[in-house]
Amino acid sequence: MEFLYVSRYTYWRCVLAEEDVMMKWWKAVSVALAIVTGLFTGCGDEKAVQEKEAAVDGFFMNVSYDPTRELYAEFNKTFTGEWKKASGQNIEFRQSNGGSGRQARLVIGGAEADVVTLALAYDVDEIAKAGLIEKNWRDKFPDHSAPYTSTIVFLVRRDNPKHIHDWDDLVRDDVKIVAPNPKTSGGARWNYLAAWEYAREKYNGDEGKTREFVRKLFQNVVALDSGARGATNSFVKYGQGDVLIAWENEALITMNDSSDYEIVVPSLSILAEPSVAIVDKVVDRKGTRKVAEAYINYLYSPAGQEIAARNFYRPRDKAIFAKYKQQFPELKLFTVDEKFGGWEKAQKEHFGDGGTFDQVFKK
Repeated sequence: MEFLYVSRYTYWRCVLAEEDVMMKWWKAVSVALAIVTGLFTGCGDEKAVQEKEAAVDGFFMNVSYDPTRELYAEFNKTFTGEWKKASGQNIEFRQSNGGSGRQARLVIGGAEADVVTLALAYDVDEIAKAGLIEKNWRDKFPDHSAPYTSTIVFLVRRDNPKHIHDWDDLVRDDVKIVAPNPKTSGGARWNYLAAWEYAREKYNGDEGKTREFVRKLFQNVVALDSGARGATNSFVKYGQGDVLIAWENEALITMNDSSDYEIVVPSLSILAEPSVAIVDKVVDRKGTRKVAEAYINYLYSPAGQEIAARNFYRPRDKAIFAKYKQQFPELKLFTVDEKFGGWEKAQKEHFGDGGTFDQVFKK
């Protein structure tokens, strides 16, 4: 989905309409599955349906953010075998991907997630506020329940025709940007804070100049997609823009698939720490807590950390990071806690109603 300099009213109408469509989609899929099962049974395929159901001991859902599709496709395949060996159970692991903020709202709205693996802690906190996840979820697993990290880089076309080298180049009049939307995408919020902090340091803390820098940057955005993968598609598949502000792993995947792109590493970026959590209300109702705990713990195992690294996420395991270090560029990083006082404060100040994003985005 794309937004091009729309009014705030139209913008919010589009966002809310899209979330409504997604909730209807979840419900429609559930109904459709029930109908299809009933049709098969009614048509004499009861035996086939029973055999399929008998072959699966249960279903497990990981609701994740946009660019983890490849990571969890590999992880789920590996963990399926590991869990089968450990427990004797044949669990079907399912995956849902989309903009992190939107995914969190889907879970709050009733999407049955056993675990969430979202782009940032704030989105998990929102689910916890709704009573679905225990408030101390950060303490349940190592590294504050963030088993891998990433950062924000720029993806440009081969030979970098616009000579883009740092954040300053993104506010030039001749540069067109593709990026995800901070209102729906977790990656976009990391992007935004990285740009904001760069400008704040550049202008020695001058709030007005910082705001103007970020306003100019968003004036240059020609495609503001609902999620990171949608933004990548706008840039790669549809040829929009001169530069994509991207998750590092998303940029590396694109480069791995094609020689038509290059990564530009900015002089300053942010340490992005995607968060994982068990959805307590769901697993207790379904009886899947043990598998949920094993699932997340496996992310921290050597095998899980290898899978993360192979999919271009920075593993927490130091030995495995050293093994894959060559694929990760060195850059200066800051954390959201250091510069913005944590996600609760950053969300309210920058991404809440009337926050700085609303102020700089309006035409």
